[in-house]
Amino acid sequence: MELLVRDTDLTSINMSMNLEPMMEEKLREDLKYYFMSPCEKYRVRRQLPWKLTVQILKIVMITAQLVLFGLSNQLVVAYKEENLMAFKNLFLKSYSGVDEDDYSVAVYTKQSVYDNIYYFFDQYSQLDQLSVGAVSYAEEDGKLQPLVICKEYYSRGRVESSDKSYDIDAQTETVCLTLDPKSAATWRTVNSSFFELDFHRLVNIEITFKLKGINLQTVLSHQLPDCYTFAVTILFDNQCHSGKVKITLDIDAVSTACKKWKISGTAQKNTHYLLVFDGLVIVVCLTSAVLCIRSIVLAIRLLQRFSMFCLKKYNRKICEDDQREFLNGWYILVIISDILAIVGSILKIEIQAKSMTSYDVCSIFLGTSTLMVWVGVIRYLGYFQKYNVLILTMQAALPKVLRFCCCAGMIYLGYTFCGWVVLGPYNDKFEGLSRVAECLFSLVNGDDMFTTFAEFQQKNTLVWLFSRVYLYSFISLFIYMVLSLFIALITDAYETIKRYQKTGFPMTDLQLFLRAGKDFPPQEGEEDGGSRENGPSVTLCCCRRVPVEDTVTLIS
Repeated sequence: MELLVRDTDLTSINMSMNLEPMMEEKLREDLKYYFMSPCEKYRVRRQLPWKLTVQILKIVMITAQLVLFGLSNQLVVAYKEENLMAFKNLFLKSYSGVDEDDYSVAVYTKQSVYDNIYYFFDQYSQLDQLSVGAVSYAEEDGKLQPLVICKEYYSRGRVESSDKSYDIDAQTETVCLTLDPKSAATWRTVNSSFFELDFHRLVNIEITFKLKGINLQTVLSHQLPDCYTFAVTILFDNQCHSGKVKITLDIDAVSTACKKWKISGTAQKNTHYLLVFDGLVIVVCLTSAVLCIRSIVLAIRLLQRFSMFCLKKYNRKICEDDQREFLNGWYILVIISDILAIVGSILKIEIQAKSMTSYDVCSIFLGTSTLMVWVGVIRYLGYFQKYNVLILTMQAALPKVLRFCCCAGMIYLGYTFCGWVVLGPYNDKFEGLSRVAECLFSLVNGDDMFTTFAEFQQKNTLVWLFSRVYLYSFISLFIYMVLSLFIALITDAYETIKRYQKTGFPMTDLQLFLRAGKDFPPQEGEEDGGSRENGPSVTLCCCRRVPVEDTVTLIS
């Protein structure tokens, strides 16, 4: 009986000893296959690279979708801009065709203010006879939308020019008048008291009204037309009380579905084709996202298996570099681009169906997704050593560049705030924080230097001297030092990559394991996965490659 038990134990021990090499070899084969390129996978198992096929199809479809949407969006933007220009020429007296800074027209006398107000009323009352565009008064429930004119003024305001005394109440009041477009002929006579303006108290006059129009140029592109409601605002700004009244006209265009329209031709049929194409884009993006999620799940399982194998057999943990080999950032990028493309396609379908008008939001989603899709193509170029230099250099230089930019950014912000406070009142390029940052960035790249210097006139000697010290110090510091160091960091990373491509990259535990167990695990005295003959180890996940004789290439 005891002999039988001993034989059974020996048999189980032998079986477990035979299984361990089989499990190790199975793990090695799975890891090798996971890290193969699509072409290598096809040669080994004759399996069609579905992810690569879907990505190529997705690039073509998303790019075509973006081009079609971009052409449609250009028509919409052009229509809005041309209508804005038409309204300025229709309703603003003496409009020159070019805006001055943040306003369209400026007047300097009381009579000019009255003339511009009355000129607008005359033009507005004759809109149907004057405008060559397809615009008319807006209606709601069969009634014309009224025009509203409001004047805001101080509750109390009196100026005695003889003794220069001022009696001003900071509280403001607003009085509005609603006018019907049909009664335009009697506006001036019936409401004459409303237009008696006290310019010492007047803050601003705001005129708001709505017009409707239709964009017929989309019909030429075989698309359904868009109907628009224009909320027009004309503002007479007298807040400064400087003797200059700024007149601004602005519109807010809202697209709506046209009612009672009849269009013959291919416009409606083309719209149906576009809706079907957008639906196919959503299906392809969903397929791409599912395949990438599947690859991530498979990578996590392989990581767990390899980690348990190293822990059980060799009592060691795998290094962080090897862990990052399994966490493929390209898959995350593809999933994000798929989500953006799906959301953008849904918004585009809503726009095509005239259910919404968020052209700008849709363009952001579609544009960003297309950008990420084309950037993702670099992953497949990275399988070729000559094209992989850009990816490896960016990954090697990125940590150092980010740390360097954080330090340089503090100096940049200091110059930004200083330039805004001191030089803002004397130069248009320094009026706001964003404009200062843009101006300084242009100076760093050598753009518009002389113009920036020349715009500071010697009206204020102290500020003029400060501007010289400010500009000379900034340009010298950032062009000769910061920019040179920035380029040096990238050049150093590039030289490191070129050197490792000639001498061989440091080996990690994962790569040693994939070499059929040669030199695995590393002996004591060696760094984790480091190859002593290859020089010092560097923290470059994607920079490690196996010898030329091996067929496996590790690319993250």
